[in-house]
Amino acid sequence: MSDPVPEELTRALTATASRRGAFGHPFYFFHETGSTNDIAGTFAEHGAPQGTTVCASSQTAGRGRFGRAWFSPPDAGLYVSIVCRDERAAPLLTLAGGVAVADGIRHATALPVHIKWPNDIVVEDRSRVARRKLAGILAEASSTPDGLQYVILGFGINLGPAAYPPELSDRATSIEVELGRPVDGAALLAETLAVFAERFQELARGDSIGVLSRWRELAPSSRGATVEWDTARGAITGTAAGIDDDGALLVRVGGRTERIISGEVRWK
Repeated sequence: MSDPVPEELTRALTATASRRGAFGHPFYFFHETGSTNDIAGTFAEHGAPQGTTVCASSQTAGRGRFGRAWFSPPDAGLYVSIVCRDERAAPLLTLAGGVAVADGIRHATALPVHIKWPNDIVVEDRSRVARRKLAGILAEASSTPDGLQYVILGFGINLGPAAYPPELSDRATSIEVELGRPVDGAALLAETLAVFAERFQELARGDSIGVLSRWRELAPSSRGATVEWDTARGAITGTAAGIDDDGALLVRVGGRTERIISGEVRWK
């Protein structure tokens, strides 16, 4: 069904087992696959338990928001999808995933990454103007008339240098490029799953304060940055004013506050 799990991944997962709970068990690894989200979704449709995790070292059909392709070259990143089934945790899973990936990177590598709403992990220059993306999160839900069946939380992390397509080359980066040294991808993945498990359990208990607070700390651009987005009335420009407790981006436009829950936001 899957390829043998590399020894370094097995060791790292074992070392964090007490912190991960169900997440990362069972664990499936592929040297190459189409999309880890698709595989995890298939597993979920066939009854895979919460915490089932699919990891690949390359994807041929990885995707991000709005169905965009996610560049997933061999041996340059981590591409991971997790089966989540708790309905109480579902509304803020994207935020929890962002916190987990950002803090996983920070804990494992000391690289001071930030979150850019809603689901990008970036490295900012000192002016906070130039932001280079090195990871992203994608949550895809499946529901029936009976309610939520599952959410697949996927994330991709650029570990090492790669020949990015021209449209990405000026705004994509990797952890190793930013640090100037090799990174232990296995330890990074295990740490990210451990942080996610902690945040997930908070949400499952009905406690969103920790996730929201940490997300706000990790997302300085969500307050004070100039943003633009498209509406039926044309493009609107305003000043980001943080997120509300549902995860929506708040933007001040003149004397009013707009609430953005989806769509493409351009950061100036």
